[in-house]
Amino acid sequence: MSKKGSTEERDLVNRLWDAGFAAMRAPASGGATKRPLPDVLAGNGKLYLAIEVKSTRQEHIYIDQEKIENLIEFSNIFGATAYVGAKFIRKKWRFIKLEDLHVTRNGNYRVNVDLAFSKGLEFDEIIGESIQTKLI
Repeated sequence: MSKKGSTEERDLVNRLWDAGFAAMRAPASGGATKRPLPDVLAGNGKLYLAIEVKSTRQEHIYIDQEKIENLIEFSNIFGATAYVGAKFIRKKWRFIKLEDLHVTRNGNYRVNVDLAFSKGLEFDEIIGESIQTKLI
């Protein structure tokens, strides 16, 4: 994992802890394990999240088919909601549901800035809070 990617993962883990979730980075990248682990796993006893984290300075992110298949497998076994957490540099986090990802000709996946900000959810939305909830 690149230094930047691990920095973004740690940022997300800290945000989740601050929001009342237990959260951790799973050491799956770089061949640490062959198990289908997400980059970040979090839960608060009511809601469980499995997140594949991607960050870039570019306008788009590509994700290997195997990463998404592993995320689906883990989430199904664990009972977690799966997201791709997209962090475009100097923009807010966006969390994309797997069914909203664009499938490439090769069977891999792509997220661009437009998709992330049109269909992606904000942090508060994935942790079960909405903007309306915060206003009350």
